[in-house]
Amino acid sequence: MASHAANLWVLLGLGLAGILLMTKKLKKTIKADFGAFIQKLELLPPPQPAPPKAPHPLTGLNFAVSDVFDIEGYVTGFGHPDWLRTHEASSRTSPVVLALVEGGATCVGKTVVDELAYSIHGENKHYSMPTNPAAPARVPGGSSSGAAVAVAANFVDFSLGIDTLGGVRVPAAFCGVIGFRPSYGVISNTGIIPVSSSLDTVGLFAKDPNILRRVGLVLLQLPYSVQRNPKQILLADDCFQLLKIPTDRVSQVVINSTEKHFGRQVLKHENLEKYFSSKVPSLKEFYSQKINGDLKITSLILLANVARFLQRYEFKCAHGDWVNSEKPVLDSAITAQINESMDMTDKEIDICKSIRAEMRLAVNDLLKDDGILVIPTTVYPPPKLGSKEIFSEDYQNSIFSLLSIASISGCCQVTLPLGYYEKCPVSVSFIARHGGDRFLLDTVQTIYSSLQEHADTVAKSKLSHNDVKQEHSAEAVKEKGNQAYKDKQWQKAIGFYTEAIKLSGNNATYYSNRAAAYLELGSFLQAEADCTKAINLDKKNVKAYLRRGTAREMLGYYKEAIEDFSHALVLEPTNKRAAISAERLRKVFQ
Repeated sequence: MASHAANLWVLLGLGLAGILLMTKKLKKTIKADFGAFIQKLELLPPPQPAPPKAPHPLTGLNFAVSDVFDIEGYVTGFGHPDWLRTHEASSRTSPVVLALVEGGATCVGKTVVDELAYSIHGENKHYSMPTNPAAPARVPGGSSSGAAVAVAANFVDFSLGIDTLGGVRVPAAFCGVIGFRPSYGVISNTGIIPVSSSLDTVGLFAKDPNILRRVGLVLLQLPYSVQRNPKQILLADDCFQLLKIPTDRVSQVVINSTEKHFGRQVLKHENLEKYFSSKVPSLKEFYSQKINGDLKITSLILLANVARFLQRYEFKCAHGDWVNSEKPVLDSAITAQINESMDMTDKEIDICKSIRAEMRLAVNDLLKDDGILVIPTTVYPPPKLGSKEIFSEDYQNSIFSLLSIASISGCCQVTLPLGYYEKCPVSVSFIARHGGDRFLLDTVQTIYSSLQEHADTVAKSKLSHNDVKQEHSAEAVKEKGNQAYKDKQWQKAIGFYTEAIKLSGNNATYYSNRAAAYLELGSFLQAEADCTKAINLDKKNVKAYLRRGTAREMLGYYKEAIEDFSHALVLEPTNKRAAISAERLRKVFQ
């Protein structure tokens, strides 16, 4: 512990030196712990079991917890001195914290949260805002601001926060660390002060995806299962169009990394606005009640409004009596929301339940067991200290429309750092279906290093604006080709795919898709040539191998066709089409 503490102080010294100039400009005093901690303490793990038993899974790791988690003998402060003053010390420690300590990790302190853990920006005038180590002139994000800062500044290996409407995901994005919001209900909230009972989820921060996975598996208590690769990675194109930085700075990193690890064929594109509008009808039913029938509002913004409404209503149910009796001094923005009239009829409560059920079903149906949805974590970069933009309607709508997807559906989400753009941290988020936590953590562990490499490459790239525009145009034309193919307009589909190839000639999917249309027309030589080109561009393109195998079979090249189907089976062992085709041809060839 002594050597570890010494290393921390060395790192701290370097960190302070590195941002000394920025500090002078800001005229802000940076504390030794960056303002992350509200209280230092030490909960030590039990002794290691005697051999041959395995050591505790979290041995050697230390962590901090946001000041909403109960620890025996300490008052849980909830980000406000009046709460601290009016409550007794906890009689027991939160089961989540106990599980981590019993798993071998050492708890070293409690960290700052926003007032009553209500905001997502990191402001707390009672304990001061923690300094964002990744961008000292920017807010750290909240509500679990101190927990994110403690990880970003290397004080701890991981930390715990609470995520209601982004309380872990936002500070992770703003501070340039990994943030994990597990599926709703899979980790106990016992011994944690609630903010909104139907939205709250214990969350994790870490810098290392391997540590995140180790800690996640301890908390999730999942049985062993074989690691699976995603079969589809869906980019929410409409959400990426909202970004206030160049779209390709994020989306291209994901595309490049996906191609490297899983093959281009798993990439898909989705318009979430249209999808949720058709799959979550109760959204409009609810707001016909609340906004006098004015439905000229997008489904994502409707979702954001429902989530904020639920948060306010459930917070008031849980803490309204305390707020009314103690009259604590609160930030004006929080006061305005808490004091807003929040009477809710039984019908509106039922509709909210319907929205949650429909959202979970919609996301689960979209992703199934092997899909990952990719969205920006936030639309805006971290706001500057003292910025007023965080109160604007556009900012509120855009940030909560993305954060509400996981909060309302209860699905799991990981926020991943992607370097910097104009000195501000950049991030992206991966979402898996409810209960797909292990699958999500495994996927992150697989792709994380590649994401960092490609983020660095894209950041330094000299790719012209015209090149980026052509990439987007090619994708749009490909989607037209896909629609024509679905409509069985084979020649029209070939025309669209040919146009996409002219715009972007190094995309294996365009050649593979054109080959599929050629097969339908019986143009087997052209199909074989296109598949060969696709395979040269992407050695993991399973569909290209299957389609070339089909073309070669029809041309009578049985041996080569068997090789293609066999190669597809190596890449995707569960592919029934490849297995049946290879076996059938072996019988013919023999």
